[in-house]
Amino acid sequence: MELFRNFYEGSIFFYGLAMLIMYALLALLSFRGVVRFKRKDRNTDYTCLLNSALAPGISVIAPAFNEGVTIISNVRSLLTLNYSRFEVIIVNDGSTDDTLEKLIHEFELREVAFAYNERIKTQPVKRLFKSTNVAYDKLLVIDKVNGKSKADASNAGINAAAYDYFLCTDVDCIIEKDTLLRLIKPFMEEEYNKIQQVGEPCPECGYVHIIEEGVRVIAAGATLRLANDCEIDQGVIVRVRPPRKLLPRFQEMEYIRAYVLGKMGWSMINCVPNVSGGLGLFDKEIAIKAGGYDHKSFAEDMDIVTRMCQYMIDNKMRYAVRYIPTTQCWTEGPPNMKVFSRQRTRWGRGMAEIITIHRKMIFNPRYKKMGLVVLPCSLLFEFLAPIIEFTGLLYYVYLIITNSINWDFAVILLAFVYLYSVMITTIAICWDQLTLRYYKTWREVMGLALMAFLEPIIYHPLIVFFALRGYWFFLTGKKSNWGNMQRQGFGRRTVQTA
Repeated sequence: MELFRNFYEGSIFFYGLAMLIMYALLALLSFRGVVRFKRKDRNTDYTCLLNSALAPGISVIAPAFNEGVTIISNVRSLLTLNYSRFEVIIVNDGSTDDTLEKLIHEFELREVAFAYNERIKTQPVKRLFKSTNVAYDKLLVIDKVNGKSKADASNAGINAAAYDYFLCTDVDCIIEKDTLLRLIKPFMEEEYNKIQQVGEPCPECGYVHIIEEGVRVIAAGATLRLANDCEIDQGVIVRVRPPRKLLPRFQEMEYIRAYVLGKMGWSMINCVPNVSGGLGLFDKEIAIKAGGYDHKSFAEDMDIVTRMCQYMIDNKMRYAVRYIPTTQCWTEGPPNMKVFSRQRTRWGRGMAEIITIHRKMIFNPRYKKMGLVVLPCSLLFEFLAPIIEFTGLLYYVYLIITNSINWDFAVILLAFVYLYSVMITTIAICWDQLTLRYYKTWREVMGLALMAFLEPIIYHPLIVFFALRGYWFFLTGKKSNWGNMQRQGFGRRTVQTA
């Protein structure tokens, strides 16, 4: 028994130490990334790209299921994004309300003989519509059989996309008008660097040969933030405020830490684990060759990025997944515990699926950073963390019952872990303020930062519980569905672009 205790306590010590070091490194990397982004962004003239006819084309794909109440305003907002070459593809995923009828009437749609090439298998596509009004020439509407997941509808949009890049989003999100300009920039920067690379003069012919071995950006994402309690006028975010209710406020703090500190830090070493399903720009060619979204997965956003990276490595091509720290998408967080629990249970199940499906890549040196950094970190610090925390809690209870606990050491250790958690969250909020100062008063910033003191006691235990619940559903094969988010709405949503 003593041997087991020493082994367990030693293992937990080194595990916790590794996690603390990882978060410290992410904080430093994210700070460097935010500062670098601000410097480069300050010297970027987006009007050149906005007015250029040579800008890369982007297909904006937005699945819609029973969105009849807000579909018109949402589509109008997407059609007004600031970009020179883009199209909007709305995928009506077997809606049972009047979503399609409203689209047909409002945008003067008619069925067309569209060259739909099913490169990714989906549920059958019934009809495709285009507008007879040239004002809506960018709009394409797909009517298909319900695929019971956003992934299946997104794949149908990818099949119909005309351009080389596609942006996948949710139809009820608020997207900043400059989103396409900002997200395409990482793709264009790497392409420019690739063209600029030249070799030494050839000893045989005397000419300098162009070397095209640059990194290919296959995906890019940006920060998501909650729109709960923000001031919205005609669908435009006019005043950012932290959510007033406790549960959404915890989520706002969690999103800032996950995106600004987490994914921004991983982006600096090209180890981004996933691009959010709410907003992500992808290289269409690589996405199709990787098989598109997995319609059976509960973590389709992480799955597609993992498979795209795997495809690039298998074919010996250099790649990158980038993130930018500015908030480009606003969404509504789960309004109550019932919806929140369903969402986080699904996320937990999705994480278990990712680890299981891609287990052959984990710790496999053939897959470089993906196999040695990204997936191992997901396994150790995402998947195993709830299990280790739960067993650690049981172990603490056992020590207390057997009167084997060293209370002085235990109190010091718990205080250290607690304060370290508060510090990391506070740093993430400071980094967020450094980018664009979304909150206008320091009172709002401090109010959100103070939530970090309550998170380990109130919010984090819920995250652990729902993650374990998701693992249990995965192990037992319990049937579960995607569920309805039961959105409360953003008020008067006549326009959905900020």
